[in-house]
Amino acid sequence: MAVVGFVPHLYRDQATELAEQWAAWLEAAGHQVRIAANHDNGRADYRNGRWDWPGEKLADGLDLAVSLGGDGTMLRAVDLVAGKDVPVLGVNVGHLGYLTVVGPDELEDALSRFLSGDYRLESRMTLEVEVATTTGDAAPRTINALNDAVLQRVAGGHTVRLAMSVDGDPFLTYAADSIIVATPTGSTAYNLSARGPIVSPRARVLVVTPVAAHMLFDRSLILDPGEDVSLEVIDGRQAELVVDGRVIGILAAGDTVTCRAGAHSAHLVGFGHRHFHHLLKRKFGLSDR
Repeated sequence: MAVVGFVPHLYRDQATELAEQWAAWLEAAGHQVRIAANHDNGRADYRNGRWDWPGEKLADGLDLAVSLGGDGTMLRAVDLVAGKDVPVLGVNVGHLGYLTVVGPDELEDALSRFLSGDYRLESRMTLEVEVATTTGDAAPRTINALNDAVLQRVAGGHTVRLAMSVDGDPFLTYAADSIIVATPTGSTAYNLSARGPIVSPRARVLVVTPVAAHMLFDRSLILDPGEDVSLEVIDGRQAELVVDGRVIGILAAGDTVTCRAGAHSAHLVGFGHRHFHHLLKRKFGLSDR
């Protein structure tokens, strides 16, 4: 008997319907089922409350998490379970779907293969983001990410000014629209749009990319995963912190964000060999010369 948890897209009917359909199928086969609930004004994000499970407890004793959505839902699923090393199966009920491996019509086969042990796991480096503020006595807050952490200018505001240090040694002060600290997985997210380098997800590096830098040095840096990257907000400016697409809050001058390789990797379920460069060509419609 396995314990399977579904993480559906919060506002896509097809995802919630799939979660209910396959929860019933698994339960009929003798497995335990959970569906991660997101309560918006007291309303669960799917219609069948008997499988409702608090998201923060989803990973406890879980054998498999199934993400039903696009890459954003995959990021949510990884965030919920990576700390317990639970494997995640991505089902594409979205659009681009870099991280998803099967479509809705392939889900029965995928679940059957996982339950029979016919699958492989691909480990992805995660990012640990520590936020230290100068106001109050609160301890530093730690957030985990699969893609990236971004310090960006607030809406309608000036550029951010960020003093960057590597392993505690001052490196450079940036004036830019934003600074991205990405994992190899996140190199094909915002980092790619900012013309940062595309990195194989098998690598373990930190990618630091300035966006619209108001200075001569505007190149990306690729750092060893053992090197901590700290960004301090300076010069009386504010900066908005966004982690894996989620707005964390507004930081004031003197506040610091430190990024390092996460203690736990994300484990993505796959079937057969999945070559990153083949996926890249397909997603971008690249052709051979």
